Amino acid sequence: MKFDGNKIRELREERGYSLAELSKKANISVSYLSEIERNTKKPSLKTIEKLSQALNISKTMLIIEDNEAISLGQKIRMARENKNWSLGELAKKTNLSVSYLSEIERGSVLPAINTVRNIAKVLDIPISTLIGKATSLGSKLKKAREEQGYTQAELAEKAGVSAGLIGQIENNKVQPSLQTIEKIAKVLATSPCYFILENSGTDDMLMQMNPALKELLTDPNVQAVLRLICDCSQQELQFILSFIKLYKKSGSDEDKTL
Repeated sequence: MKFDGNKIRELREERGYSLAELSKKANISVSYLSEIERNTKKPSLKTIEKLSQALNISKTMLIIEDNEAISLGQKIRMARENKNWSLGELAKKTNLSVSYLSEIERGSVLPAINTVRNIAKVLDIPISTLIGKATSLGSKLKKAREEQGYTQAELAEKAGVSAGLIGQIENNKVQPSLQTIEKIAKVLATSPCYFILENSGTDDMLMQMNPALKELLTDPNVQAVLRLICDCSQQELQFILSFIKLYKKSGSDEDKTL
């Protein structure tokens, strides 16, 4: 989400309000309003709501959704952090300098295709993950949302974005920013990599797991449970899956109240 203070100033001047008059109507200080208009302060959603009411407009007029495409560098950083590797570790494994790899992640330079292929190989991900379009992001989001029983409006509220943006993402009409994906993933208790990285099967799904979860799966007790699941009927397995979904949803709701 982005906010442009210039929009507030334009609307205020259109209505003939002085800084003092609008600050009184919105119940905020003149100095704070001035800083908002000069973009030196970022207002909270509550303040945006006050200003929209004072100006008699929808708050959506004051908010600009951040729909910039996820860059190559951001994808590399996400995949690196998913493996708990530092810049130095990835640089060493790919025979690149730390400074050059840092510039790639920050989007300051565009690496050659051979360099991208090398990075993808070291990160153990398909090169299409880094240079292809995440066309399945919308379907992944919809699936994860519905599995946890959220409506688009409920997910949007918890993630602090608009319901319209959730709908556009699910319909693959916009490419959300990394920040937006991280907010959504946090609500859904899912790794952001799940939405960003393409997967073609179980191996890719395991690759994208948090290292701590991978380690947990090697625990003998966990493996014993997995072996029991293998003998479950379809009805028994559906019951287990339903219980897990309910448990995860109730857990996220408890975190919200803490």
